Amino acid sequence: MMVPSHIAYHVPVARWEPNTRERLVRAAVDLFADQGYDATTVSEIAERAGGLSKMTFFRHFPDKREVLFAGQDKMGQLLADVIAAAPGSATPLQAVGAGLDALAALHANDQREFAVRVRAAIVGNAELRERAVAKRFALTEAAAVALEKRGVPDLTAGLAAELGIRAYEQWADSPGEQTLADFARRSLSELRAASAALD
Repeated sequence: MMVPSHIAYHVPVARWEPNTRERLVRAAVDLFADQGYDATTVSEIAERAGGLSKMTFFRHFPDKREVLFAGQDKMGQLLADVIAAAPGSATPLQAVGAGLDALAALHANDQREFAVRVRAAIVGNAELRERAVAKRFALTEAAAVALEKRGVPDLTAGLAAELGIRAYEQWADSPGEQTLADFARRSLSELRAASAALD
């Protein structure tokens, strides 16, 4: 099943270390793949993560839905910070591109396959798709607000942010070894050309 282009899904932010939070994420995705999201309980996730307790789970996540979106708030903050720090001469798309380069640095090569499994869990559940839409909006809004603070007009900021997040999603959906930074740079170049063609 194809992921609708308007739905973002989580690609893990931190490089995978054997710590509790990340073990919980891995365990949850394994269980969602094996037996489905609805049939999986928090207790099962905690147990699969190495015999942890429900209390430990809830110290890291408010509910089992959020396991699939771990770290997205940090992604939004990083994106906004890098856009804000871009050179004053940078165009809106160049500033967004710099933000995507920063996000790319957070992705280890082995996380692409894991991201596909996360996507599958989200697409198969209406509740998760709804949460994904909200998370996508938050990421796009973070980029747009950062651009507006640079003096970019609202409409232009919104379009540049939307195009950037769309490039990010397309990379996550695409096969191959191309890095996010390279893919985003090519996608944004193609979008600039397409925009010019509309004139």
